[in-house]
Amino acid sequence: MAQRGIQPDSAKFCCSICLDLLKDPVTIPCGHSYCMSCIKDCWDGEEHKEIYSCPQCRQTFTPRPVLVKNTMLADIVEEMKKMGLQAAPPYLCYAGPGDVACDVCSGRKLKALKSCLVCLASYCEHHLQPHYDSAPFKKHKLVEATVKLQENICSRHDEVMKIFCRTDQQCICYLCSMEEHEGHRKVSAAAERTERQEELGLSRQKIQQRIQDTEKDVKVLQQEVEAISRSADKAVEDSEEIFTELIRLLEKRRSDVKQQIRSQQEEEVSRAEEVQEKLKQEIAELRRKDAELEQLSHTQDHIHFLQNYPSLSCLSESTHSPSIKIHPLSYFEDVTAAVSELRDKLQELLSEEWSKISLTVTGVDVLLPQSKTKTRAEFLQYSCHITLDPNTANTQLSLSEGNRKVTFMAEKQSYPSHPDRFIGWGQVLSRESLTGRCYWEVKWKGFIYIAVSYQDISRTRSGNECGFGYNDKSWSLYYYNMNYYFRHNKIKTEIPLPVSSTVGVYLNHRAGILSFYSVSETMTLLHRVQTTFTQPLHAGLLLYGDGATAEFCELK
Repeated sequence: MAQRGIQPDSAKFCCSICLDLLKDPVTIPCGHSYCMSCIKDCWDGEEHKEIYSCPQCRQTFTPRPVLVKNTMLADIVEEMKKMGLQAAPPYLCYAGPGDVACDVCSGRKLKALKSCLVCLASYCEHHLQPHYDSAPFKKHKLVEATVKLQENICSRHDEVMKIFCRTDQQCICYLCSMEEHEGHRKVSAAAERTERQEELGLSRQKIQQRIQDTEKDVKVLQQEVEAISRSADKAVEDSEEIFTELIRLLEKRRSDVKQQIRSQQEEEVSRAEEVQEKLKQEIAELRRKDAELEQLSHTQDHIHFLQNYPSLSCLSESTHSPSIKIHPLSYFEDVTAAVSELRDKLQELLSEEWSKISLTVTGVDVLLPQSKTKTRAEFLQYSCHITLDPNTANTQLSLSEGNRKVTFMAEKQSYPSHPDRFIGWGQVLSRESLTGRCYWEVKWKGFIYIAVSYQDISRTRSGNECGFGYNDKSWSLYYYNMNYYFRHNKIKTEIPLPVSSTVGVYLNHRAGILSFYSVSETMTLLHRVQTTFTQPLHAGLLLYGDGATAEFCELK
């Protein structure tokens, strides 16, 4: 039992596992003591093993020792607690995984508090004391405990590196400076550190300035995002209100037409029924008179016949004029035709106006100015190799250069019959179907359409219905009379931009984006479409007139 007034070493009463005062202490066969719960949990984790070991001395036991509380040690710990004994202070804690261990401690090492850059060793609180008390050690450089001390040792000469070679930009020891680094520009590591420290300060200033600038950009973009959301929400709300008003107007007109038709129907039916009733009465009167005449025709009395015939043979004027013609029930067919004509005009107007609306929506660009520009190199990463399908080529088109060039010919070509061949137009489609992101360029001359189209576009229909851009299955850019034009579903849009002999086409099928660019030293956007593609697309070309040629460029 410890005497009063003597403070025992608290580390001796601490469990080396939990580093706290022993609780329900047990002593295992090697003599070391632990908290019963700590050693039990330690060994429970080794149940898959047949050999158990002491966490301190690593002595092994077979079978697993039976744990029995050490009552005498438990009593001592309780007495020490009453005397104010506490757990071991942090500086007496043993080094665990990830900690820096004291290089001087023997046996189980304590956790190091400091590392010495001169001694190249790490020390616990106890072994660090000479660096505070002894004059020679006080000049040593102490840093927070680190495991990187060996980085200060020259791997070749096993000496401390205190010199920096500016010629080779590396740390060296004094032996290195006299051998392979002789004649090089050298300074002390401390001097180099001082100079680099100043550079570090400038670098930090630049970094902090960039952080501030970037944070401002982030704030601006956040404001842009909020403004975009507000603007989009308002546009959706206003659009919903406008479309609701349009729908209400159409509903009103539909109701008016229905009411007018029913009102006219009721009036006309009433008139017809009135005439019908009069005709029925006339028929009844005529039948009565016919019956009387028939009866008179059978009388034998000549005097009676002659006296009554004049009055019976006299017919009243018919209420049904022979000049009135009864028409078939086609009165309201003209109404249907008029409503159909209104529908067609609305569809055409909506298609035309929708193209403008779509362009207005997709024209919204909220990115910073430097992000708007697209270089050709950005598109080339999506370049694809396109060849033309001879089975789709009109007979006035001649393919060459590995089916990558097409020329309009005055004389028809001797192509075999094929269901995919275009009959009425000088058109041809690509063999490859296009999905995902694709980019290609077309070098052209003459009258030409550069297009994309669904595979199921009509091949044989008369008129313009199978031409690229004259239906809802194709989109085309074409050159005519010194200007570019875009056409889709018969709607034509003029593009008042400079003409180039090479056109780039960018397709993002999934996003529904189709863009045409004038390719020269810079990329100039000619036209952009935002839609929804429901099928894979094919590149298409339409040529007309002698000398018209088009060729897919080799992209590198």
